Amino acid sequence: MNTPPIDQAKVESFALRAMGDFAAAYGGLMVSLGAKLGLYRALAGAGPLGARELAARAGCAERYVREWLNAQAASGYIGYHAISDTYELSPEHALVLADEDSPAYIPHAWNIPPALWRAEDKAIEAFRTGAGIAWGDHEDRLHCGVAAFYRNSYRSELVSRWLPALDGVVERLEAGITVADVGCGHGHSTALMAQAFPRSRFYGFDAHAPSIEAARRHAAEAGVARRASFDVATAADYLDRRYGLICFFDCLHDLGDPVAALRRAAETLAPGGAVMLVEPFANDRVEDNLSLVGQLYYAGSTLLCCAHAISEGGSYALGAQAGEARLAEVCRKAGLARVRRAAETPFNLILEVRP
Repeated sequence: MNTPPIDQAKVESFALRAMGDFAAAYGGLMVSLGAKLGLYRALAGAGPLGARELAARAGCAERYVREWLNAQAASGYIGYHAISDTYELSPEHALVLADEDSPAYIPHAWNIPPALWRAEDKAIEAFRTGAGIAWGDHEDRLHCGVAAFYRNSYRSELVSRWLPALDGVVERLEAGITVADVGCGHGHSTALMAQAFPRSRFYGFDAHAPSIEAARRHAAEAGVARRASFDVATAADYLDRRYGLICFFDCLHDLGDPVAALRRAAETLAPGGAVMLVEPFANDRVEDNLSLVGQLYYAGSTLLCCAHAISEGGSYALGAQAGEARLAEVCRKAGLARVRRAAETPFNLILEVRP
């Protein structure tokens, strides 16, 4: 068998790309440290600062801060002024690194990879045996990281854009309906809706008891505990209260039996009610998902989404790149025949689903 000749230029080019991913893994820890130590906040809006001044502002040791600054400058996260030996965080980068209320804020997401690395042995065993890995089998850092990662995008889009994209739903929420948030996690989405629509009543359900405890705390902090309550329940057995709106935020693809979950939604909808299905953005064909978003979601899907669905003994493991056509097929199997793409972002598909 003839071995094709090796293109050395391609080897070097790909090796550099792989080294870039390796450097990004180091960079993630630098980002997490910068956020937790207040270094980005101290830089934001301050203009050029020297290492000693930044260290004093953040209450850190100068030698570590200088090395961190150089790592950040090398990555292009902050600017370096050689003549004055100072460093600067641009307003645009500050939205990503320093402003915790910004929809672009990223540091919380860096809690996720370390938790997944900690579960590497479980992933190896799952690959070899076909067993699943349940959400609750991961350390709490993962749960907090995922919740915080999604929180700001929901804060930016949910009330202002996604709900208004659904037919007549905002008007019903303003008048007062009962809403189910299935797979609510830490309850950020539930609390946001409860704050925006005080005449409606909200119920969050999740099978992960520690997440439900966190959701209750967040609702209390948001001042909506009287209008938003939370219970441990699966997507197929939560209480029937004739819901005017049932929401699935980035969770349907994690379920072992999404058809059963949607069938339960169909059974518990009030007349004229709707299901809002928010899922990771994906095209229907693999070749159309070979992008940065696809890279992120396929990797997460391998270690989290499919793994949890399999742990539930599911007949489906949709994964985080299911695409609209597969999602619509699952809806129709559950008796929800009308599926409409109401909105989209680079990271999410928002589907309006009705019987």
